Amino acid sequence: MTTYALVDCNAFYCSCERDSQPALKRVPVVVLSNNDGCVIARSADAKELGIPMGAPYYQVRDQLASLGIAVRSSNYVLYADMSHRVMSVLASMVPTIEVYSIDEAFCDLTGIQEDLTEFGTAIRQRLLQWVGIPVGVGIGSTKTLAKLANWAAKKWPATGGVVDLRDPLRQQRLLKLAPATTVWGVGRRLGVRLAAMNIHTAWDLAQCDPAILRMTFGVTVERTGRELNGQSCLDMHQAPPAKKAICTSKMFGYRLSELEPIREAMATYVTRAAEKLRSQASLCGGLQVRLQTPPRSRPADRGRRRKLHPCVSHRRH
Repeated sequence: MTTYALVDCNAFYCSCERDSQPALKRVPVVVLSNNDGCVIARSADAKELGIPMGAPYYQVRDQLASLGIAVRSSNYVLYADMSHRVMSVLASMVPTIEVYSIDEAFCDLTGIQEDLTEFGTAIRQRLLQWVGIPVGVGIGSTKTLAKLANWAAKKWPATGGVVDLRDPLRQQRLLKLAPATTVWGVGRRLGVRLAAMNIHTAWDLAQCDPAILRMTFGVTVERTGRELNGQSCLDMHQAPPAKKAICTSKMFGYRLSELEPIREAMATYVTRAAEKLRSQASLCGGLQVRLQTPPRSRPADRGRRRKLHPCVSHRRH
């Protein structure tokens, strides 16, 4: 039987910051977006303190300080390096992986003879020891079930961070507990439409007639329903397709009056775009370098120097 595992890093950006700064392991952490605009990552203890995802930093700055939460600006170079290390360790342990995003990957466990819960635990231990990143592991006969199992592994600490949904009874219990919006690909808006059809849980979605799902919501939701029933509709893709356009950009958080920092930023981001281009073995068909001020500014800002946004992009052929 085909078996998939989804390995997903816990609060990845925060985990990276904690690994690079051990003093942060004992305090809640949040990471901010470009230009420190809003909260884009929260450690588990920061979530428990009520810090909302996407909250503008200026609105929660005082709250973060009063709660003793460490705040870090995003460091995407660090995160990319840590992601590469995580994926390299996974590739050394399983026959095939599909990198789904910077912090998660599907693994094909078909044919592995050992106990898969123990194998998932071994994956967690090695990633924590070798890379310093905690992960959750969900195992199922389809990608959608593996994704749901991963949700359960993170939600209930008693699972030890590993949930195997191949047992039909365990699978049924979880489907009845999981809200429909926790299913892979079912967002808030789709959840509202499903609720109007009295589909509130993953179990309700799995029991719905595939023909009705296809007619009402399209082929993607139909496949989701089939996958919840153990019918694999999504195959493994060992490598993502090469990007046709590569963009690296930076937003300065302050007004600039000197040309030198702009030159330095341009040189850095041209280099980074070229590195990405080489990493996927592509050739450059065109190079665009753009420098712009914000498209919208307050009336009081008009006529004065404004923030600058250098942007470098390659187009491959």
